[in-house]
Amino acid sequence: MSFFLRPTPRLVTAEQALPGRSEPAFVLTEPHTVLGTPLTGPYPAGLEVADFGLGCFWGAERTFWRLPGVWTTLVGYQGGHTPHPTYDEVCSGLTGHTEAVRVVFDPAVVSYETLLKTFWEAHDPTQGFRQGNDVGTQYRSAVYTHSPAQQATAEASRDAFQPALTALGLGPITTEILPAGPFHPAEPYHQQYLSEAKNPGGYCGLGGTGASCPIGVAKTGTHD
Repeated sequence: MSFFLRPTPRLVTAEQALPGRSEPAFVLTEPHTVLGTPLTGPYPAGLEVADFGLGCFWGAERTFWRLPGVWTTLVGYQGGHTPHPTYDEVCSGLTGHTEAVRVVFDPAVVSYETLLKTFWEAHDPTQGFRQGNDVGTQYRSAVYTHSPAQQATAEASRDAFQPALTALGLGPITTEILPAGPFHPAEPYHQQYLSEAKNPGGYCGLGGTGASCPIGVAKTGTHD
């Protein structure tokens, strides 16, 4: 059945959202499968945090952990209402959360601008509540910022990228750019899901548009 016959996803309100729970249903204790670093804070002094949603978080996380200067990554749920949700709850569309990846990085090695360039080029930010064949509010594009400087930089990068997308015949960017709310880590089996130690040949629906984002790139920051 074509996905065009599916009901249009809609974000739930706080009143409609599932109640969740007062404490996480699990604790992340294992280090990053690839980088060997702790997943949760507190993080070493001098590092910064960036949060992104760009579709299925498995491929999104792998995209960022490959960048030089990224200290650790983890996936989770963000942008919604339900506290400490489970994966099944998020996939129900009744939490308001999107699948997100948290990137902890050294700004002396990789700039926030480089992370944004990677973010914009790794997915299609014009698709609303879907990314490719993955349909639902949990797949929406998002940037959750941790300072006014990040907010301004993210908005500027969006405005710089739009003409490149328009030139390809694509529509307006639908990415939400908002101050970061609570980040709820996903279940342990989701962390570094596409790593060589877990599922190197696993599903990844992430795909860019082919457009290049014309924003500043740190000299030492590159991406695959």
